[in-house]
Amino acid sequence: MTLIKSISGIRGTIGGKPGEGLTPLDIVKFSAAYGAWVLENSEKKKIVIGRDARLSGEMVAQLVAQTLLGMGIDVVDLGLSTTPTVELAVPRENAGGGIIVTASHNPIQWNALKLLNQQGEFISEREGQDVLEKAAQDDYQFAEVRKLGNYSKNEDYLDFHIQHVLDLALVDPEVIAARKFKIVVDCVNSTGGLVVPQLLKALGVEVVECLFCDPTGDFPHNPEPLPQHLRDISLKLENGNFDLGIVVDPDVDRLAFLNEDGSFFGEEYTLVAVADYVLSCQKGNTVSNLSSTRALRDVTEKREGTYQAAAVGEVNVVTQMKSSNAIIGGEGNGGVIYPESHYGRDALVGIGLFLTHLAKFGKSASRLRASYPNYFISKNKIELTPAINVDSILEKIQLKYQKFPINTIDGVKIEFEKEWVHLRKSNTEPIIRIYSESETAATAEHLAKKIMLDIKEIIAEKN
Repeated sequence: MTLIKSISGIRGTIGGKPGEGLTPLDIVKFSAAYGAWVLENSEKKKIVIGRDARLSGEMVAQLVAQTLLGMGIDVVDLGLSTTPTVELAVPRENAGGGIIVTASHNPIQWNALKLLNQQGEFISEREGQDVLEKAAQDDYQFAEVRKLGNYSKNEDYLDFHIQHVLDLALVDPEVIAARKFKIVVDCVNSTGGLVVPQLLKALGVEVVECLFCDPTGDFPHNPEPLPQHLRDISLKLENGNFDLGIVVDPDVDRLAFLNEDGSFFGEEYTLVAVADYVLSCQKGNTVSNLSSTRALRDVTEKREGTYQAAAVGEVNVVTQMKSSNAIIGGEGNGGVIYPESHYGRDALVGIGLFLTHLAKFGKSASRLRASYPNYFISKNKIELTPAINVDSILEKIQLKYQKFPINTIDGVKIEFEKEWVHLRKSNTEPIIRIYSESETAATAEHLAKKIMLDIKEIIAEKN
């Protein structure tokens, strides 16, 4: 069993002993700590909750809701929902925060609590640390019997979210409808199945073929939207009867596309394509994290904007977007953040913008993908013993490559002519992650192996 307490929330595998797995006692403890934090930091005694469709979701959501009620906090329960839907609902409900019960792309045995502030954005590192400390010290208090919170359900927010996308100025349903798109969708049997097909129909898509759109929570494949997990939809597209494939993760904040021939548009290129479209309509700046493709910088500079990189993590990307006035940003894992909508990764907003872009482009998805700079990312890791000082290794790598431009806001990123390598330590285990990118897959892999060899030599020197 696994339980991971971090500044972004609590996640773990269901079952086991308290403190070792995500048990009811751990859920109550952490929900209470978060409830206490909301009461201290907001005058609004209301929290919005929602969940994805995974099998443990209802059990976890009920524990969360009843704990908050016991603290005198009103709860608005959206039921089966999406992460971006809850993010939109928090300010609209004038709530003090929100909790999404989802383990995102993690497999079926996992669940988690994602924590939002009163703006409907993820809490900061400092705020997350406050919640962790409250949980560790049992620093929370429950309400007297006449001061318990009130519980209400509101299942209208998925419809609100669809209309919100339709109302965005850069989303054009008429242009989309004119293309008579035929699209196949994989929603991994989670809440995307409730909203993505409906959004596509509202946008004027002529044919919507659903794969795994029944929100049973029984995932038919690994729910992370990576090529190796998406054979079924790829085969469906290979027959040549569709214009596009769309895939979302269980809580609908990550978005991936497949071309009309079953090939992959590329998870990294979801943000690139959407940003290109937004920048073609409005000059501005962009942000992604340090481990995302260089193609976003290329597209931004071509459109006369400024690109900036943030530390890995959605909250870090949002902070950088605000400080640099970015009009579009996100992460290379298929996460699109469009401030005109809200500061959170939103697959539904991404779909609306991408389909408008593809419709106006007037050619196939594969042709659109071919219009962008072609880069390849190699993702590797080195497992270390707890005794090894990861910070010391990163410092020595930085020293060895000091002649090159280096970014140290999150680990060490070394920039070469048309390629880069990013090394960062895991927050939860003794691992160094090594991401590299180049114009060919072989070169990216070679660069990663070279750095990995450097690291192994540094470790050997210490021994």
